[in-house]
Amino acid sequence: MSETKTPALQYRFDGPEDAPVLILGPSLGTTWHMWDRQIPELSKNWRIFRFDLPGHGGAPAYPAGSVTELAGRLLATLDGLGVQRFGYAGCAFSGAIGIELALRHPERIASLAVIAASPRFGSADEFRQRGVIVRSNGLDPIARSSPERWFTTGFAAAQPAITEWAVQMVRTTDPGCYIAACEALAAFDVRAELSRIGVPTLVLVGSDDQVTGPAEARTLVAGIPDARLAVVPGASHLVPVEQPAAVTDLLIRHFSTAWQPAYDSTTGQMAIPAAPVKPVLAAPPQVGPIAEIAPPVVQPAVLGRPDPYDAGIKVRREVLGDAHVDRALASADEFSGDFQEFITRYAWGEIWDRPGLDRRSRSCVTLTALVAGGHLDELAFHTRAALRNGLTPDEIKEVLLQAAVYCGVPAANSAFKVAQQVIREETTPQE
Repeated sequence: MSETKTPALQYRFDGPEDAPVLILGPSLGTTWHMWDRQIPELSKNWRIFRFDLPGHGGAPAYPAGSVTELAGRLLATLDGLGVQRFGYAGCAFSGAIGIELALRHPERIASLAVIAASPRFGSADEFRQRGVIVRSNGLDPIARSSPERWFTTGFAAAQPAITEWAVQMVRTTDPGCYIAACEALAAFDVRAELSRIGVPTLVLVGSDDQVTGPAEARTLVAGIPDARLAVVPGASHLVPVEQPAAVTDLLIRHFSTAWQPAYDSTTGQMAIPAAPVKPVLAAPPQVGPIAEIAPPVVQPAVLGRPDPYDAGIKVRREVLGDAHVDRALASADEFSGDFQEFITRYAWGEIWDRPGLDRRSRSCVTLTALVAGGHLDELAFHTRAALRNGLTPDEIKEVLLQAAVYCGVPAANSAFKVAQQVIREETTPQE
């Protein structure tokens, strides 16, 4: 494969060659086999296209750092196969890919189903922390805890073979690709854009999903103009595996009745049918009001050199984490507020955002400088930042050993105590 071309995704087809194409996308840590029990029925009427995420299921390990990049790889794969228009159903991570396609390439999608998905998956800190765990411990801790996130307790106990299959899927995933996918989900946030999705959409969720549950599903339904909600009882996050018959039925009903016509190539227009009445596919439990979706913030036009503050706050959050930055900004008052603005604008917007060094290198320099200055409080949160920036515990140890030679043994001794505690906290999987 040429390195100048977009890496193709690993895929397979099922069903009649002349049928309309329906894409089924997997969740993070799974393979296309998560859809095996939907194939017999769906392939009667559709040409089913399944794909694996990079480094999953033996797929080539070409990490992709954003949902946008993965959507581009999927389209490039489809272009090479001559597939221009399709229905799309994606679970969790692949649900995000489907949302991205509906936003950026609506002409390609005839109908959309997003399963166990969200316009924002948890917090950026959660997924970057997961990346730290994998980088330090490998995928085994994530693999062993997957059944708890994916299945209800009763299903996991009653289906030990499926539970073990789930563990092995994660365990055999390429760690670098898994970490890159975590970074992609950390950066994914389309809450302010949902109203621009114009394709008919089914939002499907398990009633017991503790990862992206009914609340997140309702946020999607509230934001997407032509969306319907289906809540599947007795199912957790990997609902197509746990309740295959219910999911198959819902997908057949959706894609059979909500398939948007293609653009007219002679006029460049598309017939828009009357908005359908939203049917209730499954009665959702009574809950409080749906979370309000914030509109996009319109920034005033800036003449001349851009203010580095916006770039600074973005980089500062990516490196130090939302929780740390939120605490720092919340504690600022009239006395310290100017200083917080100063470091955001100049330390993070000017220096950390420069292209000359990558973030791993900047973390090495920063740790050394903090050891030299004896700034142990800042050393603690910059050790966390170094882990988030991709340094392993062994690499941090080497930085501190190097600092011991040039900054002094007493300074390095104190630094080792601080870093050891932080690394233990950050790399120990949560039970």
